[in-house]
Amino acid sequence: MSILRTFTSLSLLIATAIGASAEDLIDQQTRAAIESHKLVYLDSKGDSLEQRRDIDSMRRVVSKFFYDQFQHFLDPAAPYFMLMSKNAGLSLGIGGAVRMRAYYDWGGSPNNAGFSPMLLPMTADPTSRRSLNATPSGTCFFVRLIGQNDVIGEYQLYVETDFTGYQGRDLKLKKAYAMVRDFTVGYATSTFADPAAEPAMVDAAGPNNKVGPTSVLVRYMPTIKDRWVVAVSAELPSTAADVDNANNAKVRDYLPDFAAFAQYQWSESQHVRLSGMVRTLPYRNLLTKTNHNVVGWGLQLSAVCHPTSHLTTYLTANYGHGYGSMGGDLQLGNYDLISVSPDAGQMYAPASWGWCAGLQYNFKPNLFMTLIGSQTRFAPSHTVSPDTYKTGLLGAANLFWLITPRLTTGLEFCLGHRLDFSGDKHTSYRMGAMCMFSF
Repeated sequence: MSILRTFTSLSLLIATAIGASAEDLIDQQTRAAIESHKLVYLDSKGDSLEQRRDIDSMRRVVSKFFYDQFQHFLDPAAPYFMLMSKNAGLSLGIGGAVRMRAYYDWGGSPNNAGFSPMLLPMTADPTSRRSLNATPSGTCFFVRLIGQNDVIGEYQLYVETDFTGYQGRDLKLKKAYAMVRDFTVGYATSTFADPAAEPAMVDAAGPNNKVGPTSVLVRYMPTIKDRWVVAVSAELPSTAADVDNANNAKVRDYLPDFAAFAQYQWSESQHVRLSGMVRTLPYRNLLTKTNHNVVGWGLQLSAVCHPTSHLTTYLTANYGHGYGSMGGDLQLGNYDLISVSPDAGQMYAPASWGWCAGLQYNFKPNLFMTLIGSQTRFAPSHTVSPDTYKTGLLGAANLFWLITPRLTTGLEFCLGHRLDFSGDKHTSYRMGAMCMFSF
């Protein structure tokens, strides 16, 4: 826990240090993307002054795509063309991104598009020491409708699909939600997540401690005096229990997860946030023929800021019991509930923690490099099988070049390390490249 305390102190120190400069290079690139959009009127506009007012209004709307609380750098940008009604009260954007990733592994291939330490092979296999692959997984489409109503005020409807389904190529629903004033209802990113505080990575898996589930939820998220954002939500659960169906069994989830955060922000792209979640983890003890509920919970501190106009820092640190299925390495197994011992019917929510630090340097607004370190640690309080994952480390260095506001390229080196409770360990490497065009 000393690491968690260190990153907590560091996050708060950086967040309160210098604040935003006149215009950071990363914000210059965002402004260029906002100004690249084209406005198409469904009805002709004869008044040029009125048209200019509409364009200014629409750019404020477009900026919400880039400064969304749950927007990551590699999420699709706002659509290039925006359709606007005659009175500017309704706008429609249809867009997406074409994304290609190629990667070369050596030292043992995890056989996955995402480079996760959890998936590293722990036994030598001469047939998979090296691997070359490419995938269009992550290519996506979305539709966003933004409107203004005299009764309910501003509202948004959003649907996003991407090709991450079967074999990474089938179309899959990624998000589908409605926003009315400060309320969000639908299939959206969990309130417990903070994608904006995650550094940019070419690899699809990202930092191995990140939490970022998507679930059906109801969220209330008001902004208070421009500086504070708070949120609370009830979310559909999806828990993962390591049952053997001989001594214990899974019980269907029947209570929602509850998540909340409090965030202080001093610009649209800089903030520090404390998030928390609590959940119920049900199971059945087949030996005593009784049902039980274990309480799981998690905390996350996250921050993103620009100490100088060229530098951006990203920090996240999380800790909890029974929240493994919410992201990172542990979502690849059943780590929310595990048995006290192999032949016991009793189960408990094991502890785990993780951290990620990223340092981004912008040579130009559209050219930057990032250094990333991340770790996840599984910390059960009872003896587990020797081949159980204990800790994973991920290191990465990348270079991104935004050739145009719509065309992003990246090159990245990753190092992954896995350690089991037996003491066995393995290290693998990956070189990845990405090209993404948003439209």
